[in-house]
Amino acid sequence: MYELLKKDGLAKRGRLYTVHGVVETPVFMNVGTAAAIKGAVSTDDLRGIKTQVELSNTYHLHVRPGDTVVKKMGGLHRFMNWDRPILTDSGGFQVFSLAGLRKIKEEGVHFHSHIDGRKIFMGPEESMGIQSNLASTIAMAFDECPSSVADKGYIKNSVERTTRWLKRCKTEMNRLNALPGTINPHQMLFGINQGGIYEDIRIEHAQQITELDLDGYAVGGLAVGESHEDMYRILDAVVPWLPDEKPTYLMGVGTPANILEGVDRGVDFFDCVYPTRNGRHGHVYTNHGKLNLFNAKFETDARPIEEGCACPACRSFSRAYIRHLLKAKEMLGMRLCVLHNLYFYNTMMEEIRAAIEAGEYKAYKKKKLKGMQSVKEM
Repeated sequence: MYELLKKDGLAKRGRLYTVHGVVETPVFMNVGTAAAIKGAVSTDDLRGIKTQVELSNTYHLHVRPGDTVVKKMGGLHRFMNWDRPILTDSGGFQVFSLAGLRKIKEEGVHFHSHIDGRKIFMGPEESMGIQSNLASTIAMAFDECPSSVADKGYIKNSVERTTRWLKRCKTEMNRLNALPGTINPHQMLFGINQGGIYEDIRIEHAQQITELDLDGYAVGGLAVGESHEDMYRILDAVVPWLPDEKPTYLMGVGTPANILEGVDRGVDFFDCVYPTRNGRHGHVYTNHGKLNLFNAKFETDARPIEEGCACPACRSFSRAYIRHLLKAKEMLGMRLCVLHNLYFYNTMMEEIRAAIEAGEYKAYKKKKLKGMQSVKEM
């Protein structure tokens, strides 16, 4: 159940009650594609850096180690020792990202595994079955994520198929949740709005999927090559057509600025690989912008990544030491940067929630964005 606690303009402060605990929104979900955060970050670490929701990938876990293996181990929560909510994506994004390895038909998608080339078929029922085996808190509906540069005719047909697939997902999820052997019979289902950069298709699709009364609604198919201006334009158009009383999730987005803009448009849930990927390359986020710790100017810099930050990296280590670790290709350097970045994101979400509660979100966003543009002062 989702409870809307406060609105400040379009910004929403909410609370999602799940079988694995309460999620305070807006929230950034920390991405652990293969049931682990890249950069040698454990679930104990995640608890220490204020992570609320971990996100894992249905397709990748189906390929390796296999969702049946995870089910035998008691589900994803027990397998990775994580007692808080988990969201699993549906595998639908791989329809987009593995374009050279798949063929889309009405019944589903035929893949070739990117690991060993073996044939895989995934449709709505298969995706729901895999996610039920994983026993995540929230399952995402199986959809196609069309390219943002696809022509309007293709996108319209793709969205109509995604709607048909969503109805099949809901039917199968209800069936699986009623089975006696299901690990998590309270698994939630979020539907996904698609439509490329076409406002009319997006709005019509939002109206159709809202009628299905799902547990939440995502906006997919953004941050896949279109401009930030197009992304914000689509959010302005489509989010008002999604129900206020359900969580809204902007998939695969984004930078701190993207998140601040998304919250201002009514988005509750975010995920992105940026903080972990950038961290592994020595790029760290601060309230004064992003720093590249490989830069020579940090060679003898005794300051932490950010003064006043309480993350494990900033509590104990200098920029100079972390730079040395990165240059020496020591895993600890990457690990500390990833921990810092995730802590930064999770802390920013706390600040966002507090600003909405205080009715001061516009002022907070303006100040935060201005601060993050002052990196030259660092």
